[in-house]
Amino acid sequence: MEREPLISIITPNYNCASFIAETIESVLAQTYKNWEMLIQDDCSSDGSLEIALSYAEKDPRIKVESNTKNAGAAISRNNAIRRSQGEYLSFLDSDDLWVPTKLEKQIKFMQTNNCDFCYAGYEHINKNGDSMLIQAKAIKHLTYRRLLLHCWTGCLTVIYKQDLSNKIYGPVLKNCNDHGLFLKVMPHIKNAMGISECLGMYRIREGGISRKKTGKLKSFFQLFHDIEGLNYITATFCLMTQILIKRFYKYKEITANESCTNNI
Repeated sequence: MEREPLISIITPNYNCASFIAETIESVLAQTYKNWEMLIQDDCSSDGSLEIALSYAEKDPRIKVESNTKNAGAAISRNNAIRRSQGEYLSFLDSDDLWVPTKLEKQIKFMQTNNCDFCYAGYEHINKNGDSMLIQAKAIKHLTYRRLLLHCWTGCLTVIYKQDLSNKIYGPVLKNCNDHGLFLKVMPHIKNAMGISECLGMYRIREGGISRKKTGKLKSFFQLFHDIEGLNYITATFCLMTQILIKRFYKYKEITANESCTNNI
């Protein structure tokens, strides 16, 4: 591997006391060591902030900041991006997990393939951390147009090279704000590529914002029509492709032996 550039890990947190320690441990277990983990707490009331601070006291690479008022995931993520110092940005929500080789494999892949935006496959786990035996596929190449048609990039697997003098921030939406961020980033990307291997675990929690389908669809339409400037027909078409690709193509069933939870 070439030199190890600094990777900033963006982690918004809100009331994830049941999961945040495990999330942080999955970062500490990374075989790639040159990172900073920027935890942005959104006025949690369940003790998760205190858990994050206890880790920060032990490892200076973990840096915790709190919003002055509850503001939502989009603003929390943007606030963490604002204080990032890394040549690369990566993303890990406070209830998701990485396999130990995640950062190392992606940086090596990016350097080998002259790639400045990378994503990977990921697996669904339940609230207890058990595999749901479903993995998301990662297409080989990604463009702005393809990203409009579907959110191929699981946020927890994305890593891209950023310009520290001209940082890019995501739109303030209740849902799909990560997708909006990557749409803003994509026009600045020369080569976006996916790794088919599963490198992360996305936790499915009933009642979470991302599980409320009606609100999510409204946010997607707002993203396409109001923020990306697509006309009504094109925005509706993109909304439909989001649904159809997710329903019929994006995921595959796996066996317990194929689960990437075996690698943590």
